[in-house]
Amino acid sequence: MRLSATVLACLVSLGLAAPASAQSFPDRPITLVIPFAAGGSTDLVGRLIAEKMSEGLGQQVVVENKGGAGGNLGAAAVAKATPDGYTILMATVATHALNPAVYPNMPYDPIKDFAPISLLVTVPNVLVVHPSVPANNAQELIALLKANPGKYSYASSGNGSPLHLSGELFKTMAGVDLVHVPYKGAGPALVDVIGGQVPIMFDNLPSSTQHIRSGKLKGIAVTSPQRAATFPDMPALNEALPGYETYTWNALFAPAGTPPEAIKKLNEEANKAVNDPKVKEKLAEFSATVVASTPEELGKFAAAELAKWAPIVKQSGAKAD
Repeated sequence: MRLSATVLACLVSLGLAAPASAQSFPDRPITLVIPFAAGGSTDLVGRLIAEKMSEGLGQQVVVENKGGAGGNLGAAAVAKATPDGYTILMATVATHALNPAVYPNMPYDPIKDFAPISLLVTVPNVLVVHPSVPANNAQELIALLKANPGKYSYASSGNGSPLHLSGELFKTMAGVDLVHVPYKGAGPALVDVIGGQVPIMFDNLPSSTQHIRSGKLKGIAVTSPQRAATFPDMPALNEALPGYETYTWNALFAPAGTPPEAIKKLNEEANKAVNDPKVKEKLAEFSATVVASTPEELGKFAAAELAKWAPIVKQSGAKAD
């Protein structure tokens, strides 16, 4: 009888083991890989979300900036990481929609190698210039560039990046000649534009917001279809160039094969984080629009973005070095 009771106790113990393991996630820190240099829009959003997720998860979400190859290095590192939920990626339109069309040899498959978690926010871009540039709106800037072909340059976060393509689309639609100066990330590019080494840049609105407000940069136009709520007096670029629109987005992905219970927990806490009143207020200051999707919705969105941007990249002729 004692043996039967012992066996029964073991069976009960084994039966409880699996759910307990699932419920214990996470039991150690999580690494959030940001595939760009510190200081850019993705870094700002990522650190804000990581801090709030840490509170909800009861474990630290540690940010690791792993820039290079337009986001490919960081994204590839996550794609090849152990699929246990402890390494996740702050992805963008670059890592999951543009790079596959820009880079001839991708180190990962943007669909097959990742498990979607949540589409967090969408973010408009902004056309900024150094205060020394004698133009205060898009019409004046276009006239200046047409009068001085090849004289002015613009900075971007790298060849084939969303910011590079924003510039190339502008050149094509405005019919102007601008020299492209690629950097290894939006942060370093922005530093040189503020310093006056390069006069023009398309940036993500979050990372340029404080510099526009302080007067270190002049905001010429936002790239969203409508004016940004944070800068109601700044025109949308499509007011001068009808049909112009570019943007970026931030989403969380884990390596393919990550357990569903880990994905569920990460999705819940990520969506709680972006909907937290204080976080939402901070994101609104950057004109970031909160989405907070399901994993399934993000999967469909990523596939649609990939299909949308491929012909645009091809038309622009943008290629990575």
